[in-house]
Amino acid sequence: MAEKRETWASRGTFIMAAIGSAVGLGNAWRFPGLAAKYGGGAFLLVYILAMLVLGVPLLMMEISLGRKTKLGAPGAMRAVNKKAEFVGWAGTTNAFVITTYYAVVFAWVIMMAIFSFKFAGITAMGADAAPAAQGVFGDLIGNPELGWNNGSFAPSWTVIACLAFGWVLIYLCIRKGTVSAGKVVKYTGLLLPLIFLGILAVKGISMQGSGEGLKKFFTPDFQSVIHSVDKDGNAVNMLPNLIVDAMGQVFYSLSIMMAIMFAYGSYVKDDANIAADALIIAFSDLFVSVLSGIVMFTTMYGVGMTASDMSSSGIVTAFIIYPTAIIKLTSVGWVNAAFGLVFYLCLCSLAIDSAFSITEGVSTAVADKFKINPHKTTLGVCIVAGVISLFYATKSGLAWLDTVDNWTNQYNMILVGALECFFVGWFFKPEIILKEINKNTGSFKMPLWWFKLSVKFIAPIVLLGFCCWNIYNNHFASGTGIYGGYPLWSNIVAGWGITVLAFISGPIVQAVYKKVKKGAKEPEFDWKD
Repeated sequence: MAEKRETWASRGTFIMAAIGSAVGLGNAWRFPGLAAKYGGGAFLLVYILAMLVLGVPLLMMEISLGRKTKLGAPGAMRAVNKKAEFVGWAGTTNAFVITTYYAVVFAWVIMMAIFSFKFAGITAMGADAAPAAQGVFGDLIGNPELGWNNGSFAPSWTVIACLAFGWVLIYLCIRKGTVSAGKVVKYTGLLLPLIFLGILAVKGISMQGSGEGLKKFFTPDFQSVIHSVDKDGNAVNMLPNLIVDAMGQVFYSLSIMMAIMFAYGSYVKDDANIAADALIIAFSDLFVSVLSGIVMFTTMYGVGMTASDMSSSGIVTAFIIYPTAIIKLTSVGWVNAAFGLVFYLCLCSLAIDSAFSITEGVSTAVADKFKINPHKTTLGVCIVAGVISLFYATKSGLAWLDTVDNWTNQYNMILVGALECFFVGWFFKPEIILKEINKNTGSFKMPLWWFKLSVKFIAPIVLLGFCCWNIYNNHFASGTGIYGGYPLWSNIVAGWGITVLAFISGPIVQAVYKKVKKGAKEPEFDWKD
């Protein structure tokens, strides 16, 4: 069995930590944008169905594997099947890459909070107000056009300063493992996001026109999805896109397939009720997404904008579209600036938990494998990731981030999830994991048919189909085969290169392990109680 390790101080601490990881920037900006794109309530209904059918079973699976093995993602997958360890390392490596650029997004949010005072002066600019508000972010990062910028590596010192501050915060949150993280998540896990979102929701709902926004958000409009029109005026059925994007949002939002829930589960006490806790985590995540949707829809409609003005791109929503709404909230500049500050502080509270949880997932995997001090490992991961993240703090950092983000999220993460389900469903017994899930349960137990059908059949098929769909959509629908209109070489280096690195990281780690731990035998996990 694995060595005794630290645990969460309480059940509530674990739940808040997991909620903090799951509830992130995607809830605040991508979820409302997708709802606006796909018939409001129509997207909400499909999202809830996807969460129940796919999200919840996979969330339970990862947490229970972590608790049973007391190991991070690679060790837990090795316990399932010796040949599956590479899947855990692929997820861990992919998570490491994500943390290098997620920290920069965190820095951008910090930056916008600091410079939110700019909205006060913009409010009184009249016809020039909207373009000026939209240009604040581009001017601060040193790339007003938000484009490729010739791949410039010229640094943006404003972003670098905020990035350094962000990394200090991330490290301080997890420097003592579950102890320090547990103290932080009491406030950032749900309390602060709900306070900030509540303030913004009250303001949004109080505005004239907000009722129309709420109606748009909650009323299912499948007709507009099925009978949609593309940019060329051609009739198109967007229902398949809706289903794909709803499933994708579920996977991204719940922090599964990123090594996080394995790590967090490994610190869960043996008397925890995983089945109930996973439902609390999933529905808390849904609640924050819905509240964010209320904020976005009421605010947009309250200032005279509509769903068509919203975007499914989180970056565009948070840094281009919402600033336009901020300067239209009232005629008083300082009031608008204050609401801008609240909005970006809300994003800060959402971003920090996700940022440090990803880092913790990576740190746990490395410390478990090489049997080294977890706290020193955390510091090392933060330093290495922090140095790499400087790459995105350049004047073309947004384009590089967009490219890397596409591959890590649209392909790597999805393939990792499909492989996890493949090994658990076909080379292991789902019944054994289900027993761990239902351990200590009360009235609610995860049914075998639900769990087995999802993990063994639906999830791997859906995930592989999702990956193929993304490849077609991102590379072949345009006829160019190149993502984002960037140079082909950037797609190869920052895209496919990252994918190859993720899936060969397992053999590389194994080779290093044999070199460092000469003669050491890999521990065998005994599944007997």
